[in-house]
Amino acid sequence: MANVAVVGSQWGDEGKGKIVDWLSNRADIVVRFQGGHNAGHTLVIDGTTYKLSLLPSGVVRDGKLSVIGNGVVIDPWALLDEIGRLAELGVEVTPDRLRIADNACLILPLHAELDRAREAARGKDLIGTTGRGIGPAYEDKVGRRAVRFCDLAEPEALAQRISAALAHHNLLRKGLDLEPVDGAALAQSLLEIAPRLLPYAGPVSLELEDARRDGRRILFEGAQGAMLDVDHGTYPFVTSSNTLAGAAAVGSGIGPGAIDFVLGITKAYTTRVGSGPFPTELEDETGRLLGEKGHEFGVVTGRARRCGWFDAVLVRQAVRLGGIDGIALTKLDVLDGFESINVCTGYRIGNEVYQRLPSSPAQQAAAVPEYETLEGWSESTQGARSWADLPATAIKYIRRIEELIGAPVAMLSTSPEREDTILVWDPFTD
Repeated sequence: MANVAVVGSQWGDEGKGKIVDWLSNRADIVVRFQGGHNAGHTLVIDGTTYKLSLLPSGVVRDGKLSVIGNGVVIDPWALLDEIGRLAELGVEVTPDRLRIADNACLILPLHAELDRAREAARGKDLIGTTGRGIGPAYEDKVGRRAVRFCDLAEPEALAQRISAALAHHNLLRKGLDLEPVDGAALAQSLLEIAPRLLPYAGPVSLELEDARRDGRRILFEGAQGAMLDVDHGTYPFVTSSNTLAGAAAVGSGIGPGAIDFVLGITKAYTTRVGSGPFPTELEDETGRLLGEKGHEFGVVTGRARRCGWFDAVLVRQAVRLGGIDGIALTKLDVLDGFESINVCTGYRIGNEVYQRLPSSPAQQAAAVPEYETLEGWSESTQGARSWADLPATAIKYIRRIEELIGAPVAMLSTSPEREDTILVWDPFTD
């Protein structure tokens, strides 16, 4: 049986939550391998809406083990709050249901404060972060001054780690006119919640390897999207981690050979939250209509998403970079009613046409999309559960996208509901 990695192929917000939830019915274990609580997933199950930020999407399913891998940065208070909100909806997240890598790094209140202070200092040149401290936490991780989950079990080690972090942070805070952090108070606040957190902690790398050898199927769940990857995205308007499928192995502590199939979640049009280049953005009535029909507001921030036509160049690049074997096409129903639909097939920058998004921010900003216009459809695709339910022109649109991006459609989502999904072939077995 195959193990599957699910990643976003655009700028995030592609609908990964629903697809991971749908696939988790076929998996035994669901693993988050990067990002933090800046990611948002919305699941609609039997009329109940679950909004997740840090927990893997599989956590709402009975009988499934959810894992937060070492590649994730964890705000312990946000984690407890999310667990509490799920309990109010009838989902009890116990240590038998959730495991957390004991070597995962923590997001502390000082990280969020630094994040927001830096954004404020940038003025109009915002990166567009969520202000939740994810970037500064990753900085401390690579700077070897992070507090890790396992430190919560050892008060002396915790105090030492906090002291090492504050030697750096209090200098930064002084330059930003922020008050210094009281290390003893921070340690005490962490020790107070440690008994509630430590039962979830363990050597998940070893546990995942044992599960793999036992033939249990593992679903690796990514956050954000390929074009937000810190190395390969639209830098500097990116997240602070690697969002491609290659990060699934490192971020969960399992060998890359354990990943058999990469599924790229791909929206039938394009959206982006925050600042940065967006060649196909529509700042007109069509863009507003896409946002309205698609309910394009961030799960975490509530910010309106920028909307535009499908960018085949962008997704083709994500397919190549991420080793994507097939895509799950989402929100096709948002395109219902358009007489014609544009698809970007290249970028004109100066006198040259590019078939990739260049690394240079200046070239990215200058990219003008070249469009191919396809016939739209007036019939509704919402809730379709078979190809026979789709208009012929909608199928033509899907087939053309497959040709342009160089990857087949493995799944098709036609509404937020779990069952409104057309399975072309099962990534776990094909």
